[in-house]
Amino acid sequence: MLWQMSRVGQPVPFPDGSAAVVPVTTYDLDTNKPTTLLHRVAPDGATSALTTRDASHPSLSPDGTTLAFARASKDEARGKQLHVMPLGGGEARCLTDLPLGVAESKWLPDGSGLIVAAPVLRGFGTLAETEAELEARPERHESAIVTEERVYRFWKRWLADGRVHHLFHVDAASGATTDLTPGLDRLMSSEADPAGSFDISPDGSQIALSLEVPMDGRPFLRFAIHTLPTAGGEQPSQLTAELPAQQRRPRYSPDGKSLLYGIQVEPSYYADRVRLVRYDFDNQQATVLTEDWDESAAGWEFTGSDTVVLSSEHRGHNRLFTADLSGSSPQLIDGQGSAYGAAPAGDQVWCRTESTSRPAEVAIVDGGAVRRVSDFNGAVLGDVELGATEIIHIEGAGGRAIEVKLVFPPGFDKSQKWPLLHNVHGGPHGLVNDTWHWRWNTQAFAAPGYVVASVNFHGSTSWGEGFTDSIRGAWGDKPYTDIMAATDALVATGYIDPDRMVIAGGSYGGYLVTWITTRTDRFKASVCHAGVTDLLGQWASDSTEGREKAIGGLPWEDMDAVQRWSPLAHTADIVTPTLVLHGEKDYRVVITQGLALYGILQHKGVPTRLVYYPDEGHWIETPANSIHWYGEVLDWLERWV
Repeated sequence: MLWQMSRVGQPVPFPDGSAAVVPVTTYDLDTNKPTTLLHRVAPDGATSALTTRDASHPSLSPDGTTLAFARASKDEARGKQLHVMPLGGGEARCLTDLPLGVAESKWLPDGSGLIVAAPVLRGFGTLAETEAELEARPERHESAIVTEERVYRFWKRWLADGRVHHLFHVDAASGATTDLTPGLDRLMSSEADPAGSFDISPDGSQIALSLEVPMDGRPFLRFAIHTLPTAGGEQPSQLTAELPAQQRRPRYSPDGKSLLYGIQVEPSYYADRVRLVRYDFDNQQATVLTEDWDESAAGWEFTGSDTVVLSSEHRGHNRLFTADLSGSSPQLIDGQGSAYGAAPAGDQVWCRTESTSRPAEVAIVDGGAVRRVSDFNGAVLGDVELGATEIIHIEGAGGRAIEVKLVFPPGFDKSQKWPLLHNVHGGPHGLVNDTWHWRWNTQAFAAPGYVVASVNFHGSTSWGEGFTDSIRGAWGDKPYTDIMAATDALVATGYIDPDRMVIAGGSYGGYLVTWITTRTDRFKASVCHAGVTDLLGQWASDSTEGREKAIGGLPWEDMDAVQRWSPLAHTADIVTPTLVLHGEKDYRVVITQGLALYGILQHKGVPTRLVYYPDEGHWIETPANSIHWYGEVLDWLERWV
């Protein structure tokens, strides 16, 4: 059923807020491919399709009459190209023919053209050079990738000899294209979503972007805010001479007098909370606004020259907040579940809302609360009975109250005994949010008859900086205590069968699952997906910055500290039947992490099953493989429970 549902993207509102354009993706299980169509959604929920062919990355002209989007070109090798379509009637026309396609686009304020993020080959810094290299490659037969960089891979793609994004000016009438950053060979701060990395000033004269900064030979990635004129002819210049932190997501105030962006003050710690900074162009001063707010800002947008709407993880949910820029703390907007991607326009704020019991739909902020307006999945859900949900709190490590999210199987009766499935989140600095998760869907796990428990253990985000920091250098300590305390508490309810308990997790969740099986045999089976099993082996990861703080030491300085919390250094007592799943293209947790666990347990004689996906990365993303993955996981658990 998961792959029969529509996946609703972020709404892009019309300038007056009267409606929003929303990308909605469906999947064809016969072809194993997605199709994204653009829909118009009104505040009353009325919905109409705007496109009949695949289209993505919508952007509306300032007068609301023209829709820009990316669509596949006839030559698949050239990727998606920028198209524009009049909303008053008329056919879409293609504006670009860039060698590697386009990503995001934003209209200039006068509607005369768009600024487009599009990739070129790294090391071939102009369109002409990229075109020439692409034409020459088929004539060469070498396959080597050569690098001297520390960060040479990213999640599931190679950065060495790969792609970087440039910004282009595209004329809306003629399609004439000008590279505004020729020769630039540095990454934007979010290569997966370049539009989040740049913004255009209200008068259309300037672009602000978050761009990689050279680190004088140090093997780390740092990003800082830069500006450049939309007229071109100049390379981006860094906004401030110093580099205090990672800087991201610039947004101009409506009056153009200031720029709002986010910083992390401890760049080597990815979970460091994001503070909002306001840069004043007149006095060239940057002021940190939310240093005293113990939450991490995300997705900020101006609603006025001195007011913003933003989102943040908040006590196990993702919530929207409003804030003035006087220095007062952001104020929570009421709502159920979680909300993302606040997009203000006119007197409306559009967003996307979802929960553990409801996939994402379009919503607006109405009367100070988030209200769902669309129903793209109503027909598919129909009469499907979903499991009831509950949040409980138990006493975890150090006496701290720990949240446990529960999903019960349909037809749950607390007078009966039920099997327990622990759903262990990754990160470790993440959380099980009140969201509809497509890859680890707790309703799908509960449906066969499990009580699914998701523990937001020590190290989880959204409960303050101290709680998140509390496991640095001791990954297996407090989270283990929290999981076992939750297990005891659930068994004590009387409705959990202590002889039918299983545990599953991915990434750090796979780490914690494996660590737990080195400490106890209480669980009848375990599932380790893309799990970190060998802390020394994680030096093959795409990113190693700050790893010594995370795991407790550097291997060339203190190997004992590295091995102290490494599961593969403590496998003597593992007897739990284990399912190991891993993707070949996983560059964050490399394939050998899974293969080593499987090999050791097989050699020990522990019942073990390996599921290997040669074309997947850290996540299982294609329909056929996802369906297969769910089947393998549920079959394995049923086999032992």
